[in-house]
Amino acid sequence: MITGKYPSLRLRRSRKNDWSRRLIEENNLTSNDFILPIFLIEGKNKKQPIKSMPDVYRYTLDKLGFIIDKAIKNNLPMVALFPFIQNSKKNSLGTEALNEDNLVCKAIKLIKKKYKDEIGIMCDVALDPYTSHGHDGLFKSGYVLNDETIEILINQSLLQAQIGCDVLAPSDMMDGRIGKIRKALDKNGYKMTQILSYAVKYASGFYGPFRDAVGSKGLLKGNKKNYQMDFKNSNEALREVALDIKEGADMVMIKPGMIYLDIINRIKSNFKIPVLAYQVSGEYCLLKEGIKKKLFKEDAIFESILSFKRAGACAIVTYFAIDIIKIIKNLQEK
Repeated sequence: MITGKYPSLRLRRSRKNDWSRRLIEENNLTSNDFILPIFLIEGKNKKQPIKSMPDVYRYTLDKLGFIIDKAIKNNLPMVALFPFIQNSKKNSLGTEALNEDNLVCKAIKLIKKKYKDEIGIMCDVALDPYTSHGHDGLFKSGYVLNDETIEILINQSLLQAQIGCDVLAPSDMMDGRIGKIRKALDKNGYKMTQILSYAVKYASGFYGPFRDAVGSKGLLKGNKKNYQMDFKNSNEALREVALDIKEGADMVMIKPGMIYLDIINRIKSNFKIPVLAYQVSGEYCLLKEGIKKKLFKEDAIFESILSFKRAGACAIVTYFAIDIIKIIKNLQEK
């Protein structure tokens, strides 16, 4: 590394003017970097506020076009669908996940019919929105069963692929599920359906508002520490990613994102695979609260999301996906 020496080397020279700073900037954000999560709810004519997530809503299918139009207008490449399932449709096996007329399947059909391939659709592969116990898989004696859960996840993946989902995103953290899902997809004619593996999903305390949004928080029995990762570990993350790449993952997700930038960087440096990060609900709410109380300005949103890119993420799932476009434009005009 060539470091130089003061006073012949003055790093502030290149920071003096705006044009010079722009000339040498190493990272930036565009609309191509963002995925917008969308929450779905049964009923009609509803844009329902989520109390724990300011300015985030659940949409009925007849209102879904409103938010999809905004995503397309802002040139976002993909949306991610998450359902709020009525308790009456939940059971210990999560069977509603395999109903071809469930909320997610109806939404996929609607989006594909109206928008074709104008925007990509990412679907969560996990059972927690559908189970009466709030876990991502089959729950028995305080433990989530691995292999038995995978069999259901395979069928859930095939159903979503058949309906038209572009990117399947298994977020369940079962061992071996990526390989079995990939094999089933290929066998059934869905070789071009992509898999975005939540390869590194920590048992984090920052998921609370999301669990409110999908209606699983009050139902959760115990915690998810016997399948989600221990946040004290980083080498384990490399092992998880290595396994999922070998099994056929096209991309990997790190969740949460903002407090795991070191993990994003290590994975990108070691594997050179597309790495995505999720700015989760708790991280989102912290920023919203700080802005509301005028502890800092909206520019902090840009700074926080750029940190994902600087760490090595190629895309970010964020509830700020539409807001950040406005912020980027405002910063460019300053």
